[in-house]
Amino acid sequence: MKSLNSIDYEKIIHASSSNLDLTNSTHLEQVLEVAEKILVSCLTYEAIEAFENQLISNKDAFPLMTHLATKLAKSKQIVRNISDAVHVTIVFAVYKEHNRIRTREEHPHGENFLLRKIKQLNWLFDGAPNFSWDMTVVDDGDPAKSGKIAEEILSEKYDGDNVKVIFLEEAIRQGIPVTAPMRSTDESRKGGSIIYGMWDATQQFKPNHIIIFPDADLSTHLGQVGLLIDPIIKQGKDAAVGSRREKESIVIKKGARNDRGKLFIYLWKRMLPNLNYIVDTQCGFKAFTAETVARIIPDMLEKQFAFDIELLLKAELHHQNSISKVPIAWIDSEAASTTTDIQPYLSMLQCIAQMYKKYLPHNIQAQGFADFVISLDKKKWDFLLENIPSEITSREPLDFNEYQGVRVADLKSIIDG
Repeated sequence: MKSLNSIDYEKIIHASSSNLDLTNSTHLEQVLEVAEKILVSCLTYEAIEAFENQLISNKDAFPLMTHLATKLAKSKQIVRNISDAVHVTIVFAVYKEHNRIRTREEHPHGENFLLRKIKQLNWLFDGAPNFSWDMTVVDDGDPAKSGKIAEEILSEKYDGDNVKVIFLEEAIRQGIPVTAPMRSTDESRKGGSIIYGMWDATQQFKPNHIIIFPDADLSTHLGQVGLLIDPIIKQGKDAAVGSRREKESIVIKKGARNDRGKLFIYLWKRMLPNLNYIVDTQCGFKAFTAETVARIIPDMLEKQFAFDIELLLKAELHHQNSISKVPIAWIDSEAASTTTDIQPYLSMLQCIAQMYKKYLPHNIQAQGFADFVISLDKKKWDFLLENIPSEITSREPLDFNEYQGVRVADLKSIIDG
């Protein structure tokens, strides 16, 4: 194995900008150039991993661009090392993305995410003829007509035939079973569209077909898709989930959602112990084999924001320990986020309580937390968010598998004063 010498190391660091704006074309080109330098200097996956370990040992000492480029280099090396035929379908939903889908020149929040996702996948699979890919954009009933805008962009600026736009509203109108029991797109909050898009992907039969759903924005560079493919192809996993909570994860997160996220994780883990080994259920970067998708998407309870957890739970119940956690680089894209102001944690938790009751045998602790969550209204929940126990906020979510010190009675006492 070739080790990375100090000259190569310095060249790679020097080539990385200290800034990284995912909407900046120059920065995006530069991060790919740095990834290519890493691939040239590190001839094996093991060598790239050794280089990454050096970076992880002192994360803050190195540019964010270097960290992201290293994830991309690992991903591309994984693709190079796979000789089997593999087909990847990318599915993502759009709702009020009419600004971010534009260029920065067209709108201040423009990310040009559709064409950039295509470019990222073309970079990843370049030189890998055994890989094929397609992409499905699903309009989630968007009154701003993001789906129609996506069609216009593809018609005007993309000459490939492997990217399409489909509309949840049309699927509901046609009575496609996977959309039941929805009667309108108002009943979907991303989940209904992703489930429909995944179902649509299963209608094509290809060897080693992997279905991946990211978020619409650029928070997760799709050049990292190889990281999700790796455990599915090499370890026979049914699913792989991008995780922002691992030691090797690189995360730039804005806003004040971290403590709320900790409370959310603590509570759902009390209700769904089967998924205890998964921490970051809400990261928008997940992969499933097409066979697994076909098995788990019928009769879904949730069509809104907690659909991720139901997919993971059904996959886990079918095949224990079948989900791989994958550390990724994730850079928050909040400027025009459609979920930042919604704060859907309470409705998600109440749906998770219903999942416990539908899928799992009776458990005294889980039942207690499920009943507590269902009893909350917005006023009580908001008060709890302002008074999250320090025993939760002072710990990392990785600790919540074992730590169970905050009881239902403790949470009730906070609300009751």
